[in-house]
Amino acid sequence: MHLDLRYPIGLLLTLYGVILAIQGLTAEAKVLGLNVNLYWGAAMTVCGLIALYFATVRLKPDPTVGGVKPDPTVRGVPPSGGPATPEHEDAV
Repeated sequence: MHLDLRYPIGLLLTLYGVILAIQGLTAEAKVLGLNVNLYWGAAMTVCGLIALYFATVRLKPDPTVGGVKPDPTVRGVPPSGGPATPEHEDAV
């Protein structure tokens, strides 16, 4: 079971942001001449949508999934059990 916290966080931020933005549109309360509820509601909605976007985007799959392992002969990857050797002896 894989639990991704970006889903509930994104949903809550989006829901609360929309509610706050609607409240900011309907109420005439302003702080220093700014409609703070509208601006923070829009910011929360954008952050929630970004979190939901990253929750749905698939990242590169793990190369060991499905029994396929990376090739140990590729340069820079030492064989299992052996020490890593630099490419040039004098570069150490």
